Amino acid sequence: MNATATVLPQNLTTTWNLDPAHTMAEFKIKHMMIANVKGRFSKISGVLILDESKLANSSVEASIEAASIETHDANRDGHLKSADFFDVEKFPTLNFKSTGIGVVGDGELSIQGDLTIRGVTRQVRFAAEGPTSPIKDPWGNTRVAISATTKISRKDFGLTWNASLETGGILVGDDVTITVEAEFVKA
Repeated sequence: MNATATVLPQNLTTTWNLDPAHTMAEFKIKHMMIANVKGRFSKISGVLILDESKLANSSVEASIEAASIETHDANRDGHLKSADFFDVEKFPTLNFKSTGIGVVGDGELSIQGDLTIRGVTRQVRFAAEGPTSPIKDPWGNTRVAISATTKISRKDFGLTWNASLETGGILVGDDVTITVEAEFVKA
């Protein structure tokens, strides 16, 4: 009797934890319609489920502590944490959960997902580079990195506070560019 074994493809899905010490979540927005003001969030966590055989089957989730906002101005940071903006007492986290990943080109991805700010969830699309090829760090951990950028309207998330300028125009722009430089460690 001749038996033929069927070989099923191996699942190449791996779990990677975000390394907060080597990850940046930054933003920039127009101030007084003339210059960009940049800031960042210092407390971020997340996980990447990576399917190396088919990147489109991968997923990513991240959570940011809203109170960790830093713009190099304590008064502005306090205002951004208030109910006028992030209302960190009521909405302590900003969250992202991917809903789809598309391969755009070699090393280029389109990551679509749900972004939640101030309890409002909207679909956003990040243009991403990566994931990089895995490397071993000096302590024996395996790492990959992803860089991703998107642009949102802050008003879409209930961030509507503004002030009119005496010379015309507004104090705070509407469009916010978000950039994430993320490094992940294999679980």
